[in-house]
Amino acid sequence: MLRILKWLLYLALLGGIALVAYAYLGPWLGADFAPPVEEIRAPLVLDAG
Repeated sequence: MLRILKWLLYLALLGGIALVAYAYLGPWLGADFAPPVEEIRAPLVLDAG
């Protein structure tokens, strides 16, 4: 049982390192993490009374 937990810990650590590496190397690999940019206009009525 301890052997399985140790392998799961190693796998989780390796997955975390891979995720951080992809976050840094993703733009060089062609992944675009930027959100889509669009202007949104909505009318706003202020009730000062």
